[in-house]
Amino acid sequence: MTPDTLLLLLGIAAEGVALGLILYKRVFKTLPLFSAYIAWNLLNDAGASLLIHAFPAYGRQIYFASLLIDSAFMFCVLIELSMSVLRPIRALLSQWVFPAVAVAIGLLGAIIWPFAKSPGLDHTAPQFQVIIHLQLTLAVIRILYFLLLAAGSQFLSIGWRDRELQVATGFGFYALVSLSVAVFHMNQGPGNPTLDDQFHLLDQMVAASYICSMVYWSVSFLQKVPERREFTPQMQHLLLAVAGNARATRMAMTNEAESKKGKP
Repeated sequence: MTPDTLLLLLGIAAEGVALGLILYKRVFKTLPLFSAYIAWNLLNDAGASLLIHAFPAYGRQIYFASLLIDSAFMFCVLIELSMSVLRPIRALLSQWVFPAVAVAIGLLGAIIWPFAKSPGLDHTAPQFQVIIHLQLTLAVIRILYFLLLAAGSQFLSIGWRDRELQVATGFGFYALVSLSVAVFHMNQGPGNPTLDDQFHLLDQMVAASYICSMVYWSVSFLQKVPERREFTPQMQHLLLAVAGNARATRMAMTNEAESKKGKP
């Protein structure tokens, strides 16, 4: 058995254990999209490998399609985590908070996109440039998201035993390793078999870091989740003020548009 095959089987086994604990501990009740994401990864890792083996000529298309689905899932999971963090004051927030969070994450991705590449990206085949660029952008988003939650954990009244920060930590660790290896690859230079063999070890480290994240989540799911703390009064006032200003701005823009329509 080759190391790549072993890592694939270990990854599928780790996903299976994590999914089993998600169902057993009923994590899906609070984080349904994250739970569906783990289930998707389990099916994708097993199914995509079989499809690529059966249809090797379409391996690139299969991988690209799975990456697009994974990216869409990740976008939704980050929105879900954000709304879960705001759970203590969800009832006080406007119904527009959900789309506002989605737009904020989308804008973050749009800002990162032009910078999430290295000079070596231009030396890769055109069909791989979009794939690599998308992977780099998602990795940076996950790292920044983790840093944001970790840095603001005291203000957001969450700790390392809360599911939101645990999930973000797993994503952040895996993203940091994959981003580092991707940058190494981009500066590797094409057509060097020796470096290809050496950097393949780094690719295996990325797979190993993914397994580590699954193991970390599994161990975390076995622990009892503490009662969610309420936001501090200062943080509640801040969040409500931001939401209030956003709502006031939206209403002003709506009224202005309606007044213009009413003019002869």
